[in-house]
Amino acid sequence: MLKKITDSVRKYFLEQKALTHKNYRLFMVGQSFSLIGTWIQRMAMIWLSYQLTGSAFLLGLVGFCEQIPIFILAPFAGVYADKWDKHKALCRIEAFAMIQALILGILTLTGTVNIYHIIVLSLCLGCINAFEVPMRQSFVVDMVDREKEVLPNAIALNSTVFNLSRLIGPSIAGILISSVGEGWCFMANALSYAIVLVSLLLMNIKKLPPVAATSAKVLTRLKEGIQYIKRKQIMRTLLLLLAIVSFSNASLRTLAPIFAQDVLHGDANTLGFLMSASGVGAICGALFLTKSKTTPLLQKIVSMTGILLGTGMILFAISKSLILSLIFIGIAGLAQMMHTACTNTLLQLHVADDKRGRVMSFYTVCLQGTMPFGSLVAGAIAGALSGPWAMAIMGLICLAATLIFRHEKHPEQPEDRQLSPA
Repeated sequence: MLKKITDSVRKYFLEQKALTHKNYRLFMVGQSFSLIGTWIQRMAMIWLSYQLTGSAFLLGLVGFCEQIPIFILAPFAGVYADKWDKHKALCRIEAFAMIQALILGILTLTGTVNIYHIIVLSLCLGCINAFEVPMRQSFVVDMVDREKEVLPNAIALNSTVFNLSRLIGPSIAGILISSVGEGWCFMANALSYAIVLVSLLLMNIKKLPPVAATSAKVLTRLKEGIQYIKRKQIMRTLLLLLAIVSFSNASLRTLAPIFAQDVLHGDANTLGFLMSASGVGAICGALFLTKSKTTPLLQKIVSMTGILLGTGMILFAISKSLILSLIFIGIAGLAQMMHTACTNTLLQLHVADDKRGRVMSFYTVCLQGTMPFGSLVAGAIAGALSGPWAMAIMGLICLAATLIFRHEKHPEQPEDRQLSPA
């Protein structure tokens, strides 16, 4: 039995073509630590915010401040992602992120932190992430030496690591918050950024021929990206639906402390269990998507997972049992991960190489830039009504949007070939 498991694991890693590239292996090591650290900080930040204020609205405001810069800045970051040296830019960006986590950790450990510090530092982190996410996504192809046949596998591996971190990070956060406090969670995240920075510095990226100079201004190039998306009906539909789904899904993370403490009568460990259950669901979705899927099937998955996510959120809202809540939030995590991954894959299928940075920046806006509005709305509704009512309303929004868009046709189909989802 043990030999079969070992052989299966060995076979799995041999099939991962992206791992044959040293640069990508370094990236995966650094990214694994960084993503776990990010989830630790996120959980500690929202828990600390709620403990300091007891306000559902301010809890939503913290989430809003972390994500709103992505909505505003990510489209411009996509333009620069097509112009800058991505390797050097990412090194600087990760260094800024490490400094942000250090400041937050020092303020918390010295007992001087307040909600205004958290709001300002959340804004700073949002600005950093607005540039980091599009830059990192468009840098993946450079880490595999621009071998585009390896690109789907590289993106799929990154998605797997991201969802594993969703499982591991919140659990570690719950333990750290209960045992040593939120401050050390922030310091752990600073250490994780240091590790990813070292991994980037150890990379040897092949220099490409210089791109032909262009006199087009940033706004002109941004307009070109918008017009390109407008001409592609499938891109318009995918991005609009992703924006609404992400807007709705933001309530799960934002309101989780309310459900952990007030609905389920638990503590930081309960919050960790809820977030880990969401991660387990996402891992199950990632395992399903590991096998190649045809384009029509990916489009069906996008529709069905939107419905499943909305339903899971509504059931989670009305649950008073920890076991049932873990099941429903796990279903929601599975649906959200599959919806995001399939949308990413379909966009990568249709985008031209010279527009990749800008299209992926709008993907980032729709995925993460809409979350601050979802956090703010969810917090406001929870403050006026209750956490369960807010969750149910956001679930209904997700469900209604998916039902509206699910039958829309996409005439411009790519070649029907087997792909690994992003």
